[in-house]
Amino acid sequence: MTPTQLRAFAAVVRLGSVKRAAEELEVSQPAVSLHIAQLRKELGDKLFIPTAAGLSFTPGGLRLASRAAEILGLQDQTIREVGQASRGHRLLRIAASSLFAEHAAPGLLELFAQRAKDLDVELSDNTSNHFASLLLARTVDVAIGPHPQGLDPGIVSTHFLNYQVVAVASPTHPLALMQPTSRDLREHTWLLGPSAAAGTGASAGLLRRLNVPEDRMQIFQSHAAALDQAKRGAGVALALSFAVSQDLANGHLRRIQGPTLQAQGGWSILTLAEPNASPAAAELTRFVTRPDAIQAMLRGTGVLPGRFKPFIHVTLWSQ
Repeated sequence: MTPTQLRAFAAVVRLGSVKRAAEELEVSQPAVSLHIAQLRKELGDKLFIPTAAGLSFTPGGLRLASRAAEILGLQDQTIREVGQASRGHRLLRIAASSLFAEHAAPGLLELFAQRAKDLDVELSDNTSNHFASLLLARTVDVAIGPHPQGLDPGIVSTHFLNYQVVAVASPTHPLALMQPTSRDLREHTWLLGPSAAAGTGASAGLLRRLNVPEDRMQIFQSHAAALDQAKRGAGVALALSFAVSQDLANGHLRRIQGPTLQAQGGWSILTLAEPNASPAAAELTRFVTRPDAIQAMLRGTGVLPGRFKPFIHVTLWSQ
């Protein structure tokens, strides 16, 4: 399975025709057909069948279409990165927990990028359970989030910031007007960001202690989206105390009172042990503990588009 074969197949998928794919690739139709035939033989799948309405893709063909786009994208990205590296341009790949990625990473990376003009940052959202495997496979250079259990001896962890998770709701929400019991808390809707679904960290631990039923939880694509619904009175949200301090002061949100309605968490930065850590990873590890870096994370300022490169691959299919 070669890149040329995958490009031919991806063009057929995108354009819905071998003829149009050949025109776009500036090759003959028999050449495209040959590439498709070689893929069919190697994979043992017809991939697609011509019909009166166009091309009908097999389940295997749809899977290959998704993988082809991803593989070709990685190939193009690798070519760019190798070229940049040859010109002295560096890349720092960071895996981060969703809570850190949303609330603290933008401010940190904006300040760090000001010091390293030759550095691009690629940020991916991962759970702490995957940190060790990502680092050991050299898929990322740095991992930031909750300290994982049973850390490999080849990985170094540096704790740099504690945080507090609190429960908040609209000032008119029933729980904001009372001292709720555990039963009260379990009977209301909880509006949660992706960190609650990870199963690890302070938010997930708080929900387990409260024994909140799964049918009372609503997971949103971001913590900000969950907070927005909480402001509208749709339920109770869990939030970082520093992230909602302004909303609490302005009266847009109110903290739900109760001894069980707060949790302590912490973030650590993980890298491979010396001498395997990249220079950029070691530089960020030193930088993240500085007072100005901590303040940047708490302020949550943004990063310029040219400096921040989230790693995202999305494939949508409609039959």
